[in-house]
Amino acid sequence: MSFFQEPPQLANQYTTDRALRLLLERCLPQDVLGAVQGDLENFGLRVTDDILDLCLAAQAQEPRLQQFDAWGNRIDEIHVSDAWKALGAIAAQEGLVALAYERPHGAASRICQAAKLYLFNPSSAIYTCPLAMSDGAARLIEVHGDATLKEKAYKHLISRDPKDVWTSGQWMTERAGGSDVSGTETMARPAEGGFELTGTKWFTSATTSQMAMTLARVEGDQALSLFYIETRLPSGHLNNIEIHRLKDKLGTRAMPTAELSLRNTPAQLVGTQGRGVAQMATLFNVTRIYNAITSVGYMRRGLALAADFAQRRQAFGRPLSQHPLHVRTLAGLQARLVASLHVVFYVTQLQGKLECDEASQDERAALRLLTPVAKLFTAKESVSVLSEVLECFGGAGYMEDNHLPVLLRDAQVLPIWEGTTNVLSLDALRSIQKDDAFTGWRSEMERKISGLHKGTDAETLREGVQWLHRQLADNDPEQLAVNARAWAITLAKITAAILLAEQGQWEQYTKSESMALGCLKVLTQKQWLQPEAVFEWDDTEHQIVYGQSK
Repeated sequence: MSFFQEPPQLANQYTTDRALRLLLERCLPQDVLGAVQGDLENFGLRVTDDILDLCLAAQAQEPRLQQFDAWGNRIDEIHVSDAWKALGAIAAQEGLVALAYERPHGAASRICQAAKLYLFNPSSAIYTCPLAMSDGAARLIEVHGDATLKEKAYKHLISRDPKDVWTSGQWMTERAGGSDVSGTETMARPAEGGFELTGTKWFTSATTSQMAMTLARVEGDQALSLFYIETRLPSGHLNNIEIHRLKDKLGTRAMPTAELSLRNTPAQLVGTQGRGVAQMATLFNVTRIYNAITSVGYMRRGLALAADFAQRRQAFGRPLSQHPLHVRTLAGLQARLVASLHVVFYVTQLQGKLECDEASQDERAALRLLTPVAKLFTAKESVSVLSEVLECFGGAGYMEDNHLPVLLRDAQVLPIWEGTTNVLSLDALRSIQKDDAFTGWRSEMERKISGLHKGTDAETLREGVQWLHRQLADNDPEQLAVNARAWAITLAKITAAILLAEQGQWEQYTKSESMALGCLKVLTQKQWLQPEAVFEWDDTEHQIVYGQSK
């Protein structure tokens, strides 16, 4: 056959990412940028080379569960590929978790870490998932752990030595459901040296980790408590843990995810008994930021491939890159990526300042509100953008052997992990009702708007902030809950627009032209900034879904 297409090529993923480089140039101190620039350039090349090869190898050899040995003994051994293990070793050596706790650049260390995770994720076969849970566990122990736990686990979680480093599982989901942990049935009974846990965990990701954080109910206590588990005994055998099966997932198939039971598994209480859910928020704040970084990382990879392919693919007598409609499509997708990128890195910046005790009260409030919002928004954007990316390749985008569909399949879990869109929208409302988080966010955004010069449409941005405030002021709690998703998505877009305007003003001043303002212009033309539709609940939806009144 004479028909063929030239495949897309990946160039250095750092040096070719103008949006990332400009963002880092503005938000990092000059000495910090100088210190990390070379590392990012090297890593940006490596994720297109040996790391990407390991990713493809890990995806080709999925985990398998061996429940019995040759002599009939139950061993429940999960076998993962050598490539998966190699990705873990690289993650440790590159300090993808350690960097946040070594803090060589103070609060800015989180931004430097986020840049590396953003580059790493689409070439990692989703190894960023165990990294997220490990980072979250490290932060949890740093805040709530005692000296024993810090000696047992913390030093392993932040190690750069592949032989010494640990990853952590996050075992929350049970048969009664996921986000609503009030249905947790796992029981904790006092035992010598701590507690013993008994119960079933329906969904445990990165099940080969050396440790896990989990929730359980201490006998006689209605409130949930947080526990630390070491998954294996010194002998290498599982620590009273029985693995029932590996989950057959749509995506993230290189990573082992299992259903298991705890059978009087030794555990150590973390923090204060009965405060497990509140303490877990420390972990979730980190894992939700990882989720958002993962979302923008996947978007970036898909668009890098699509933009390159458009220069190679001939259609109707010229490359796709010379067809204005195709370029407009790519520009719209790129603008959505850049908007999401700025939201993610702003939240990351606030997290770094919080951890170094440098965040103001307004910044702390903004972080509390924006962490769930950034996660839910970027996850939905990632799935939408990557679906469009596959279409940019025509029929080739539907073929598994070119490794394009895996981007969409893996991204599909992002709106589910760490809280679904609806759950996080309601969480954002709770942060307002309990912590007055909107006031802090509004103060931060108005401060940024007031710093914009007259050439920027600051009034439109102010109107967006005011619309959000009116919705909170004019609606009762039930109506706010019904429209929580629309409100949260609009807040994310307004935040993104303000950040783009701020970045764009800096770019105009220092570079004479601005990519950020170009993105904001494209999004505005597409009416992207229009508030999401909100309406009163009147039972119509219930009739549509269920055919009868509520």
